[in-house]
Amino acid sequence: MKIVVSGGAGFIASHVTDAYVRAGHDVVVVDNLTGGHVRNLDPGARFANIDIRDRAALAELIARERPDVLNHHAAQMDVRRSVADPVFDAEVNLVGLLNLLEEGRGHGLRHVIFASSGGTVYGEHQRMPACEGDPTEPVCPYGVTKLATELYLHYYAHMYGIRWVALRYGNVYGPRQNPHGEAGVVSIFIGQLLRDQQPVINGSGKQTRDYVYVGDVAQANLLALQSDFCGALNVGTGIETDVNQLFALLCAVTGVDKPEQHGPAKPGEQSRSALDPSRARSAIGWQPAVSLADGIARTVAHFREHME
Repeated sequence: MKIVVSGGAGFIASHVTDAYVRAGHDVVVVDNLTGGHVRNLDPGARFANIDIRDRAALAELIARERPDVLNHHAAQMDVRRSVADPVFDAEVNLVGLLNLLEEGRGHGLRHVIFASSGGTVYGEHQRMPACEGDPTEPVCPYGVTKLATELYLHYYAHMYGIRWVALRYGNVYGPRQNPHGEAGVVSIFIGQLLRDQQPVINGSGKQTRDYVYVGDVAQANLLALQSDFCGALNVGTGIETDVNQLFALLCAVTGVDKPEQHGPAKPGEQSRSALDPSRARSAIGWQPAVSLADGIARTVAHFREHME
């Protein structure tokens, strides 16, 4: 298949690109390298340095490549920035999406796989773990744009017959995650511990997340490509881990003995999150394979080898 992977130089989508290339697909990566990096690019994929807000550049690319599939990961992904500047968040996450869909529908696009956010679209979960049929009540603009994208995809399926699946990710971690950014507590803490710096835990550290390994996420994207399923699927483990537990595990794996140090809680931070992966198992045959302890060990080994 001919596949365009937006954001394919970034953390998660570069692993997805690798999986698609290994499976023999013809892959074009679209990325403006704001959050991604050339070192993440798979040499088996072609690269177009394009901002998804640039409709003219996208039009030229899509007309030339005529992709069968869009795997859409390009995004403004910083929750805190979305709160500070919701207009910018919408320009990237919604207008950028619509640019891709509008150009794609006129040039043979048949299938969209979208990186949604199980950590934000449900809001404060009413039950744990959250299921796809639960209320979606996001409490940040980033979550709102993720949910709005799912609704746009439903519209394009109804109007133009473009099949879609939204993979609602838990907190994805693993090799290539940026240890200097605002997102990704695993990579940030690993980077600090390996530099003998003191990580600071926001608030009490009792807030929970569902940590899912990036290799498992890439496998979900591969299975979604091969399935006729249309709709939203959770991509998580169903297991809650709080930040204090995560910090203790990171200290144990890195061999760095640091005390817990707590700072102020972040305003509006979600208190709990976990995702039930049952529907993904029945719909596309996906389930998490890498435990948190094993995934952390793999991630720490990668960081030790590639520390800058």
